[in-house]
Amino acid sequence: MADVAISNVKKSYGTVATIHGVSIDIADGEFVVLVGPSGCGKSTLLRMIAGLENITAGEVSIGGRIVNDLPPKDRDIAMVFQNYALYPHMTVAENMAFSLKLAGATKEEIARKVREAAGILDLGKLLDRHPRQLSGGQRQRVAMGRAIVRDPEVFLFDEPLSNLDAKLRVQMRTEIKSLHQRLTTTTIYVTHDQIEAMTMADKIVVMRDGLIEQIGAPLDLYDRPANQFVAGFIGSPAMNIIEGRIEGAGFAFGEDMLPIADAPAASDGVPARYGIRPEHLHLSEDGMPIEVLVVEPTGSETFVFAKAGDVPITCVFRERVTARPGEFIHVSPEPGRAHLFDAVSGMRIN
Repeated sequence: MADVAISNVKKSYGTVATIHGVSIDIADGEFVVLVGPSGCGKSTLLRMIAGLENITAGEVSIGGRIVNDLPPKDRDIAMVFQNYALYPHMTVAENMAFSLKLAGATKEEIARKVREAAGILDLGKLLDRHPRQLSGGQRQRVAMGRAIVRDPEVFLFDEPLSNLDAKLRVQMRTEIKSLHQRLTTTTIYVTHDQIEAMTMADKIVVMRDGLIEQIGAPLDLYDRPANQFVAGFIGSPAMNIIEGRIEGAGFAFGEDMLPIADAPAASDGVPARYGIRPEHLHLSEDGMPIEVLVVEPTGSETFVFAKAGDVPITCVFRERVTARPGEFIHVSPEPGRAHLFDAVSGMRIN
């Protein structure tokens, strides 16, 4: 195991810059998730850590050793790809053993490590099968097994669950998190799925356009997003954002006044954006009226998609809601759960 330090790393393709000076400190044994929309640079950054992309500027160190100029095979990392990258003509055992054979390991060592990894991933009965005979989840476990047998200092995962169906993704993310808890190997995981990030990470790095928007523990990002982008990206469904202005100890929106637990000093009359998560809106007879557009019962929760004037509002209620499209319900936000963002920069102001 090892820590990873990414120091002011930049990446350009000719005159086009894609990573603009990224710095991240990853502790030994930590599970860090790089998350952001497509094209934000997260996979490019992962590939630079792996040595699959050259670094234009800055440094990457693994275990205190700068690895900028080292080939991938000398970085003591193991990478699990989105498409599994298994050899179709090899059995499961042969796929898992391949890197060990290239490294010159003895037959006894290879057999032991493959057996141990197969036991961890419940692959013992599949060792003689070929990839075409496996399900998507089984192939992903084989790819993970191939990484485990190398006993690397760092695991790198590049969107490994995106090809799986929804139910299998939930199962596999639990397996990956459980695997990390058992092996405690430093892990860097790339995804565009913020649910994966929230449920798996010790620390989340939110990226946009080649820059870092915020770094922190999952619940820290959920409770105190640094800006409107992070607020909208972390949490599902996304946070509601309402344009208006601060008035005294409240937020004026049309004819309604929304509560604020802690209004910034000298902010009376200042234009701002009010953020409230769907799960922090509650049915209330004297609350803000919203027109129901769609009601989606899920059993344990009810999703209500509505509008307040022309502003879309999403609510998640624990109780059953019987309102029909076109009808009005009244909702009130939890004051202590509201967020205020600058109307121009989108940065947090409370």
